[in-house]
Amino acid sequence: MADGLTTILAQAGLSGDAFLAIVVMVLLVIGAVVVVIVSRPILDIYPYLLPNARVRARKGRLFDEKHFSEIVEADDLTEIVNFLKGFPDYDDIDVNSIEKSLDLELAKTYVLVSKIAPDNIKKAFVALAKKFDIGNIKTLITAKEANLSREETLNLLIPSGENYDTLVGLVDSNNVEDIVAGLDNSEYASVLEDALNKYKETNMVLPLDAALDTYYLENLLTATNVPSNDNTTILYSFIGTQVDITNIKTIIRAKADGLSFEDMEPYITKSGYDVKEWKLKDLLESEDVSGVIAGLDGTDYGSVLNESLNDYNETGSIGVFEKALDEYLLNYSKSISLKNPIGIGPIIGFLSQKEKEIKNLKIIARAKREAEFPISEIQELLI
Repeated sequence: MADGLTTILAQAGLSGDAFLAIVVMVLLVIGAVVVVIVSRPILDIYPYLLPNARVRARKGRLFDEKHFSEIVEADDLTEIVNFLKGFPDYDDIDVNSIEKSLDLELAKTYVLVSKIAPDNIKKAFVALAKKFDIGNIKTLITAKEANLSREETLNLLIPSGENYDTLVGLVDSNNVEDIVAGLDNSEYASVLEDALNKYKETNMVLPLDAALDTYYLENLLTATNVPSNDNTTILYSFIGTQVDITNIKTIIRAKADGLSFEDMEPYITKSGYDVKEWKLKDLLESEDVSGVIAGLDGTDYGSVLNESLNDYNETGSIGVFEKALDEYLLNYSKSISLKNPIGIGPIIGFLSQKEKEIKNLKIIARAKREAEFPISEIQELLI
């Protein structure tokens, strides 16, 4: 065999040393390919190791069913606040502004996640955290429209976001137009200016609120990179699902208030995820809320909302649909965390669970303001 190999090499014009060099090069190439194939998943996972360790530590501080049972059964707000103060996330909560304290805790959570998120997804979580900046702007505009006092307005603002100090300085503005003018150096200036004429025509803050909501959602979509791996694909679907749900909630509210396609079309985010632009147009043209639900047949949202249709027909409250959609997003986020436990999953799962915890605490707090609000009814309201 050795003589045969020597003959073949001689015919090919190769010496033994040259052949050995070629073999070594081939093995190195094969080895490099194997290393790339094996290391690629590790390189995708590595940036998430530290962030996931931090969110898992925080996740261990979330309330479970036992905690919520104790909170629901509390006699009053003071007892709830005393209970919450025993936990590090709520040790500075104030009984006189419990909802503001809860909103601030949630804002801190979003800021934390935006800071620790890996670089390839950080932009999306920074965009998510802007919801509190936008919430403060909407609050200030509404407070000015309602002629609230300086103290009442300041009590409503959440000390979070890039524009908080600016907004505090605008509390004494004479009117809504002055507030918009005072934000001329912010990223929201052009958005508000474009909606200002519609506000003046209608004497309603809806055009300003809707314009801010649309900007927020479109900014979210822009901040979400085109999927390049499993983690960015999951993030894209998570953000897209939030956009769909917000659009559906807006359309349902519009139909409940009897608003037309022309009234709402400018304030819908066209770049939906599962609910595309043509479908959004059909939903906006529906005659009523039931028509919107029927128009979503064939989608996950349709099956979720159909289950709440009887409750809506009995109560006339669109809150049943909003709760159903919130629960859908929560379950969707939970499925992401289970299917992707070593990538982006824990980050999305934790953020959604924290959002659920804060929403439920606010529901309980509002209910406890009413004397002898039935515990069974509070439990039904929880997400």
